Amino acid sequence: MTDTLVAPAGPARTTSRSSGLLRLTPTSGVGLEVALVWFSVLVLLPLAAVVGAAAAGGWGAFWGTLTDAQTFAALRLTVVEAAAVTVVNAVIGTVVAWVLVRDQFVGKRVLDVVIDIPFALPTIVAGLVLLSLYGPESPVGIDIVNTRQGIFLALLFVTLPFVVRTVQPVLIELDADVEEAAASLGASRATTFRRIILPSLVPAITAGSSLGFARAISEFGSLVLISGNTPYRTEVASLKILKFIEGDNQAGAAAVAVLLLLVAIVTIVGLDLFSRRVARRG
Repeated sequence: MTDTLVAPAGPARTTSRSSGLLRLTPTSGVGLEVALVWFSVLVLLPLAAVVGAAAAGGWGAFWGTLTDAQTFAALRLTVVEAAAVTVVNAVIGTVVAWVLVRDQFVGKRVLDVVIDIPFALPTIVAGLVLLSLYGPESPVGIDIVNTRQGIFLALLFVTLPFVVRTVQPVLIELDADVEEAAASLGASRATTFRRIILPSLVPAITAGSSLGFARAISEFGSLVLISGNTPYRTEVASLKILKFIEGDNQAGAAAVAVLLLLVAIVTIVGLDLFSRRVARRG
């Protein structure tokens, strides 16, 4: 008869991988605590304060502010213009990023630097630049002050770099051998772009578009001089918030701000879900 060896009973041992998911090192724990405190002070507490100010007047006052004809017109104009700018940026920004990465031409370095100017330029200066070029005394004979075209152009200017700078690094990291292999197997350039390149670019495109949309619906500085702020025509949400504050209507300003926040969150989540679906389907 052979002896059977039985492992001694004892508490189950967890693997290091499992315990690593549940426990943080002291250094990581401190870093996480600092990050949470920093995030709370800069983001969560101000957002909670805005939501609290919007709720101070009650649901009736909140709903009444948003359904006011003038306020609703400003919100609709803001969202529509921001959405249109986002679509244009998604296409043109991707094209610009492609040209910067895949093509070689004279002045490429200059163009690469110029794209970042809207990031570095104060938005009120951007408004002054646009006013000087496309205002009543325009040297090119184009006056778009106090028009929706002016709002659209200003939003395009300040959101230009977002898609370019999110797509550009992804294009740089794409392996050209995969494209060459697809071409050698008979795939057309359109098929290669749709099945190989685009799924890799969609997350970057949507990320840049989300940032651009959030920037557009909250833009203030570049619109002060060029929009004209005419009720029902060129008044945008950010300038409507300023009017509420100047009129000592803190709850009204907070209500508009909360709605813009919700629109931005819904848009970001929607674009993220869309990018995941496209990337998964290829």
